[in-house]
Amino acid sequence: MAFTDEEIAYIRSQPLARVATVSAEEQPDVVPVGFEFDGFHFFIGGFDPGRTRRTRNVESGQTKVALVIDDLPSTDPWTPRFLRVYGTAEIVPQQRPSGPVPILKITPTISWSMNLDARPLGDHGGELTRTRTVHE
Repeated sequence: MAFTDEEIAYIRSQPLARVATVSAEEQPDVVPVGFEFDGFHFFIGGFDPGRTRRTRNVESGQTKVALVIDDLPSTDPWTPRFLRVYGTAEIVPQQRPSGPVPILKITPTISWSMNLDARPLGDHGGELTRTRTVHE
């Protein structure tokens, strides 16, 4: 299955995500990142992506990753929303004027989204709009 239209609109409206990787020594690492999205895959580069911990972690064979895109449209009333993705990452070359650089390509395996319609928590009667998708 694919992301819903609402999820895609939310993803494209957000400039930052957080990506978590794990080192060969099993040390988790999470970092805020910019990203690109092609409708299914997420791509994470950066200023010097070949020197990042996330790239080294994936290069070491630790390909499972988590990605979170979230925001807080309002604090009064409290209105959190997010999209979380579990997936696998691979290193792919991206051509830049200085030559190819290694970036992460994340293929989603499962995702969850919550409250993308941005209703304040009190408006839900205790229930939040949640979606769980298994990607094929």
